[in-house]
Amino acid sequence: MEITRQRKRKKEEAWIPYLLIAPTVLLIAGILIFPIFRVFDLSVQSYDFTRLQDAGYIGLENFRHIFTEDNLFYSTLVITLKWVFSEVALQLVFGLIVALLLNQSFRLRGLVRSLVLVPWAVSGVLTTMLWSLMFNQHIGIINDILLKLGIIHEKIAWLANPDTVFGSVVFAELWRGIPFFAITLLAALQTIPHEVYESCEVDGAGKLKKLFHITLPYLKESIIFATLLRAIWEFNSIDMIFTMTNGGPMDMTTTLPIYMMKTSILEGNYGYGSALGVVTFLFLMIFVILYLKLNRAGGMQDE
Repeated sequence: MEITRQRKRKKEEAWIPYLLIAPTVLLIAGILIFPIFRVFDLSVQSYDFTRLQDAGYIGLENFRHIFTEDNLFYSTLVITLKWVFSEVALQLVFGLIVALLLNQSFRLRGLVRSLVLVPWAVSGVLTTMLWSLMFNQHIGIINDILLKLGIIHEKIAWLANPDTVFGSVVFAELWRGIPFFAITLLAALQTIPHEVYESCEVDGAGKLKKLFHITLPYLKESIIFATLLRAIWEFNSIDMIFTMTNGGPMDMTTTLPIYMMKTSILEGNYGYGSALGVVTFLFLMIFVILYLKLNRAGGMQDE
């Protein structure tokens, strides 16, 4: 009889953990799962605020239009891929250089490491305002410096010129993104045993050999993690580009997320914008799969 009571009590207590996590699960479902479901639902609808009388389910018509008739989609996709590749590659190279420098011993190293974090700590809106002012054709400090150095002979509208706008935004985002790679790789550098470098020096290896045969192999997993994670962030990046150029001039800086945001929020076409969001989601899934596979491969090699 006593054993039966204990079993009954255990069964009743088994539900307590689920009851305790139920509020969190419901909150996550409301904040995360429901919006995702809503986006997929709207993606197969004609839901345009300017033509509400035509609202309704239209199947895969939005996707058919995206891949067969929407030329702007392909141009924004190309710009997005160019943006992601440029940012991740440049941030990785310069971030690695900064990390290697910060890993050396010198006076005020702690202060310098703190200052390196400043671009990462500054809000996106403030960063955009600073760079917009510096790139300003009339009062910008960049034009002023280049004119005094004799590099240019007239003021340039950096954010309005089709030849300079993309590079200008890339440079501004590069300044903000380098600290992420620098700190991530610096943390990984500090885990490399000094004995390995000492053994390498005994064998007569120079700095380049130590970099390519010791440092980079040890940093492999950290580089995979940082580059793919940063690629996802840059793919979704809207604030810097949109506030500096509004996607212009002539849609030359309109990335896929910006195109999706303009279509849905500014133009009110939530059906088509949601379809673009689903396509964006699929591209991000590719990045996630690559991230998991590369990390798994790196872990298997280490074993």
